[in-house]
Amino acid sequence: MNGAVAARHMREKHSHAAVLILSMHEEASYVRTCLEAGVRGYLLKNAMDLELVSAVRRVAAGEQVLDPRLGRIAAEGDPHASLTTRELEVLHLIVHGKSNKEIATVLGLSANTIAVHRANIMQALDIHNTAELVVYAIRRGLVSIA
Repeated sequence: MNGAVAARHMREKHSHAAVLILSMHEEASYVRTCLEAGVRGYLLKNAMDLELVSAVRRVAAGEQVLDPRLGRIAAEGDPHASLTTRELEVLHLIVHGKSNKEIATVLGLSANTIAVHRANIMQALDIHNTAELVVYAIRRGLVSIA
């Protein structure tokens, strides 16, 4: 069985399991399938050891982790499909109440870069304030608040 099927089986038996996929596949459709199966993290196999350790810790802490080398994960018809994996990470942290400065620290970026990501997310989703953004992300299942 492939990783998506295995993840789905794990999540059926252990609904609180935090699954992190380490894969050679970078096709958007396969990554989406894994995410729909309940995977919390997806890294490419060429991830460095430090990235893997960090990803395991972050997934265990309830965060969603997507390899930044995946680029945009597109799904036709979904307004949030044009969000990059980095933007999805930023969105997750926004929903969890983090400020731009806190997000920048977590992701090792500048606060200005986070502000640009936040603006890009809101523009892509046609959302005009953080409260609407949080509600949208939760209702669409883009982030987990558990």
